[in-house]
Amino acid sequence: MDIAIVLFEGVDELDAIAPYEVFDNARAAGADVTVTLCTIDDVEEVTASHGVRIGVDRRLADLAPDMVLVPGGQWASRGETGAWAEAERGVVPEAIAELYDDGVAVAGVCTGGMLLARAGITDGRPAITHASAVSDLRESGAEIVDARVVDDGDVVTAGGVTSGLDLAFHVVRREFGDEIADAVAEQMEYDPRGPVHAADPA
Repeated sequence: MDIAIVLFEGVDELDAIAPYEVFDNARAAGADVTVTLCTIDDVEEVTASHGVRIGVDRRLADLAPDMVLVPGGQWASRGETGAWAEAERGVVPEAIAELYDDGVAVAGVCTGGMLLARAGITDGRPAITHASAVSDLRESGAEIVDARVVDDGDVVTAGGVTSGLDLAFHVVRREFGDEIADAVAEQMEYDPRGPVHAADPA
């Protein structure tokens, strides 16, 4: 399973790096998974919301992921960087929509869920985002679920910031089983939190 985590200027560090570490530790524990930090634009680094510069060596267009994970960051500030700025620019939502239409699963951490919403992916579907953006997500047409992680099959969303850890652990457990998920939790000394809302299989 190839997972691409999409970075952009103003992305929240933990939204992106926490899931990255869970997935990479799952790889080290034996899961058939790779995880890549990438961007839409052809840049060598992005500056995240707290000023950390994150190096990037791949573009999303050069990858063929099975899942794209979209972090959030700075939605409420309505500034020139962050998830709000990317939603207004439209490039990330357009790219995610195209991949989703091609059968790629998507995940949104924190206000990354709002970029999925802007892409039209969460319309009429159960989802959650950071508390500061729940009303925006509801107005977009999503069905708000009061859970830390919401699994609707090929669309998985999580609440704010640290819930990206729980989304990643849920995906690892769902895709690779309890043994690997438990091994990663022990190695990271983290007890995944809930609740997790999983849609009934069709």
